[in-house]
Amino acid sequence: MHNPTFYTPMRRKTALFALLLAAVLALPVQGQQYVRAIAFYNLENLFDTIHDEGKNDYEYLPDGGMKWTSHKYENKLQKMAYAISQIGTDEDPRGATCLGVAEVENIGCLEDLCGVLNGQYARRYKPILLEGPDRRGVDVGFLYDSTAFRPTRVTGHELKAHYANGGVVRSRLQLLVTGYLTGEGSPEKVHILVCHWPSRYGGELSSRPSRDTAAMLTVSICDSIYRREPRAKIIIMGDLNDDPFNHSCAEVLQARKTREEVAEQGYFNTMWQKLDRGIGSLAYNGSWNLFDQIIISEPLMNAKLEEGKWCYWKSEIFNKPFLTVQDGKDKGTPLRTHKSGVWQNGYGDHYPTLIYLIKQKK
Repeated sequence: MHNPTFYTPMRRKTALFALLLAAVLALPVQGQQYVRAIAFYNLENLFDTIHDEGKNDYEYLPDGGMKWTSHKYENKLQKMAYAISQIGTDEDPRGATCLGVAEVENIGCLEDLCGVLNGQYARRYKPILLEGPDRRGVDVGFLYDSTAFRPTRVTGHELKAHYANGGVVRSRLQLLVTGYLTGEGSPEKVHILVCHWPSRYGGELSSRPSRDTAAMLTVSICDSIYRREPRAKIIIMGDLNDDPFNHSCAEVLQARKTREEVAEQGYFNTMWQKLDRGIGSLAYNGSWNLFDQIIISEPLMNAKLEEGKWCYWKSEIFNKPFLTVQDGKDKGTPLRTHKSGVWQNGYGDHYPTLIYLIKQKK
């Protein structure tokens, strides 16, 4: 017969101490490891105030629906720069080494953003952006700390897909940035793929095939890397417009929830278990989604700290109070730039997400 366990105050304290000790032992010991943050942030419509030929950016012009003036644009840059300057600083005061971004109109917007970051926050960011075929003219981009990362190759990969009605999907490029993490020991090669998969416009079910096709493109890009480098360290990040359990992520890309499920040259979804705990990166109709995912390759997941290489440590949703509505019916959700066409002077409708890499000091 099973005997129940009764927790006296002393036993309760002992159990709590054991849990705390286990948690501490699982963390890197400060001073023994280097730490780097790698992040993604959907910037929610970072448009300038000038019309770009061939782009449907009319809504974000001074006389457009959003009345997008220089004042609003400058406020947006200030908000984005402050948020980015804080990402990752809980573990590394230098902030994010690399940051993938989405919903950016052009390279000029990223140059303006880097100007604020570097001028006001003493950062050393440089931007990368390739123009894609999106109907609204938004693209994915990439910022990197030039003292800690050296890009060697940049390629853009176009999605070839159609909607159920036969219309062409004009989605963002998938931006692959290959380069080296530098500054602490020998430089180490990583491949970072920044994505913004097709939206759920028209409904999740009817638009699902376009995201499945986007996932196939992601698989194809990563397979080509693996053919050249069987132990490649790959980081897939972006607004995938799907949750980790959706077909595109779980079945097409086969990004797994737990480390134990990841096969050789497979993928680990660093965000899935957070969603299981009710933590998301955006809120819709009173519920959370986690579209802003960071997925890593098995060689990065299984890298050994004792071998002196960069290793995956942990993931985070950067949901700080300053990014969050503090009262009203939207309390606890991201503080947006606009809501229902009304300027909120906030940050964005998505929280940033990030992972931390660690490396043993010699």
